[in-house]
Amino acid sequence: MHDAGYAAVAERLGPGRVLDVGCGEGFESQKLAGDGRVVVGADYAPQALGLAFERLADAVRFVAADATALALGTGTFDWACSSHLIEHFLEPTAHVSELARVLRPQGTAFVLTPNAPADFENPFHLRLFDPGQLAAVLRRHFHDVWVGGLDGSDRVKANFAQRRAKAARLLRFDAFGLRHRLPRSWYVAAYSRALPIAYRLLARGDTAGESGITAADFHVAEHVDDSTPVLFAVARRPRRFEP
Repeated sequence: MHDAGYAAVAERLGPGRVLDVGCGEGFESQKLAGDGRVVVGADYAPQALGLAFERLADAVRFVAADATALALGTGTFDWACSSHLIEHFLEPTAHVSELARVLRPQGTAFVLTPNAPADFENPFHLRLFDPGQLAAVLRRHFHDVWVGGLDGSDRVKANFAQRRAKAARLLRFDAFGLRHRLPRSWYVAAYSRALPIAYRLLARGDTAGESGITAADFHVAEHVDDSTPVLFAVARRPRRFEP
């Protein structure tokens, strides 16, 4: 799914400078290179950036930066990508504002984020969006906004439905919703420890390519419904350049 999202962004890029915010170890960032583009990956995690620099410094430049306060010049990029990042902020305004700030007057940002009705329970996802909500946030900072979806094939839809059913069975053990009454840090810690075990016991076929699903099973779609797994937004012309 992530590969498909970056491929969709790469198909829509022209020449110029590209910023990949929340690049992690940079494996997806390198897919944005080509046609003489300069790609810069930004992330706040030093360990991930260290690995990214060791492996990909020849293809991508990297910078340590917070996605809500990018240590980059105003109006210095033609393109920006925010993939599966905006949902990690309870208040997304600062992040979207920074995407707009670093772009040139005719610049374009691409934002990918889970579609709220289709998302799995995840304590790291603090703010989920439906298409209208995402468009509203982006229109505060960009003149032209389009929100579609990164949709999946029937095989993807069936796989996601199976995974939700498995998760629902597990969550029945917390009939009283105690996980939501814990301090959030406790819930996150418990989730982080339990998730690998749950995958090994219940979802081996959903990982490591065993499901048979590839990037080719996803496509950018104009129409979004509750089964569309990911929103794909294109936001052009930052509003900060208004007189």
